[in-house]
Amino acid sequence: MNKKLNTDPQSNDDVLRIEDLNIDFVTDAGAVPAVRGVDLSVKPGEILAIVGESGSGKSVTARTALGILAENGASHGAVYLKGKNMLTLSGSALRAARGRDVSMIFQEPSTALNPVYTVGWQIMEGIRAHTKVSKKEAKARAIEAMRQVGIPDPEQRVDYYPHQFSGGQKQRVVIASALALKPALIVADEPTTALDVTVQAEILALLRNLRDELGTAIVIITHNMGVVADIADRVIVMNHGQVVEQAPAVELFENPQDDYTKSLLAAVPHLGRNSASEGLNERPHSQAEVLVESKGLRVHFPGRMGAPGFTAVNGVDLKIHAGEVYGLVGESGSGKTTIGRSIAGLNKITDGSLNVLGYEMAQYKERSFKPLRKQIGFVFQDPAASFNPHLTVGECVAEPLNVHRDLNPSQTRAKVASLLEAVQLPGAYADRYPHELSGGQRQRASLGRALALEPKLLIADEPTSALDVSVQAKVLDLFRELQTELGFAALFVSHDLAVVDMLASWVGVLYRGSLIEEGLGSQVLSNPQNDYTQRLIASLPVPDPREQAERRKLIEELNRA
Repeated sequence: MNKKLNTDPQSNDDVLRIEDLNIDFVTDAGAVPAVRGVDLSVKPGEILAIVGESGSGKSVTARTALGILAENGASHGAVYLKGKNMLTLSGSALRAARGRDVSMIFQEPSTALNPVYTVGWQIMEGIRAHTKVSKKEAKARAIEAMRQVGIPDPEQRVDYYPHQFSGGQKQRVVIASALALKPALIVADEPTTALDVTVQAEILALLRNLRDELGTAIVIITHNMGVVADIADRVIVMNHGQVVEQAPAVELFENPQDDYTKSLLAAVPHLGRNSASEGLNERPHSQAEVLVESKGLRVHFPGRMGAPGFTAVNGVDLKIHAGEVYGLVGESGSGKTTIGRSIAGLNKITDGSLNVLGYEMAQYKERSFKPLRKQIGFVFQDPAASFNPHLTVGECVAEPLNVHRDLNPSQTRAKVASLLEAVQLPGAYADRYPHELSGGQRQRASLGRALALEPKLLIADEPTSALDVSVQAKVLDLFRELQTELGFAALFVSHDLAVVDMLASWVGVLYRGSLIEEGLGSQVLSNPQNDYTQRLIASLPVPDPREQAERRKLIEELNRA
């Protein structure tokens, strides 16, 4: 185990220094160790990435910099922020330090922002809590903070509510709030997890600028090794609550020492490696039966209460053949999920033609389409939300069987057991509830439910976006194995181009509701013809600091063009 720091932990210029930190959580079953013997330090102007899978202790460790610990948590050791031990400060001293000396960028801006207050009020709240300034001066500072993070028209938008911002802009608001008092340290907890690659690139560039212009120290918590390669000066790898390796970013990526670090890096999808269409010159399933065909497909959502409507899909032509995996990529709002939901009969189409398994969706009626539903499986992005929390996992997986098949209870249990086995889950998990499974296990169960009726067509909507890289790798391998074995066709919707490259032989790129490019995955993703596709691919961070530095230059050139 490598626990030796690359910088002197006793150095007086450290913004943050953690010494022999141990954290336990008290439960009914006894104390559960979360962090064991962690040492780390961060200097002014340094970006330190803490990486590891869910449950590794990375978030718990970083949050101690703000003195944040759950009520059932017990900590030992020392966490020095600008020389003050955050573990022993009084409540008033902690409140004084938060925002002024250290601030936090939370993972999900939609939950970090209060929906009933304007974003300006929420930024001003921190300013006025720590400084004796007038409301007018606080608002001026809030506007300046919003301008600093690149939000357009901050003088007007300071009075907007959170729902009036896109996901990337909401994250910028959260960063503006964290910056308002110019703290010495910012803790960023998975700040780009749910963002499109182009928005992610903008947020990472913003964090780099903060470091360069203000000398802000940043601790970024992430499981995305591409993000680490793009932004980190130094990396700490945690596993089971312990630091297993730490090194400068370039050194860690080029010469990892610990086996866990090696496995973590090996699990990262890399554009161009293990491509599903590698070596192909033409569409491999072009002669197979066409299961889905759209011509001039248009889906329009009318506005409410006088608001203008929104065209989500605008004139899309595509085909999905039997046995093929069609990868549909694009940013949030591009229309990719709407197309998937329209194929499944979950959204009605507005214009054009959409033929699904021989059924014309323009004449959609639930009664006539229902018999076809058993031939369509759907894997949702968030299985925690798509599973009924009051049902066991076995009951959730059995739902399609109960609706479409006439099986007795023993036959249903046997089928559920075989489905769980197919997705590599123990049969005993059928008696657990969804919250008792990890994210990766829930996604496997979701895949099992989608395959329950042996569908001809599977629609997978961002099924791995929130998973750790090693868990994601296992789910993707499982998906590929099952698709090869069972031969179903699949529409795989994702904004992660590297994941799509691994699974899909044929790829389509959506931009603002239009299909702007389509072809073999290896051709579209390695030699894109459309300017937007080029920018999308250039924005994808790769797990190689040297290569990523070159890609940043390319992004800057594309943005200047």
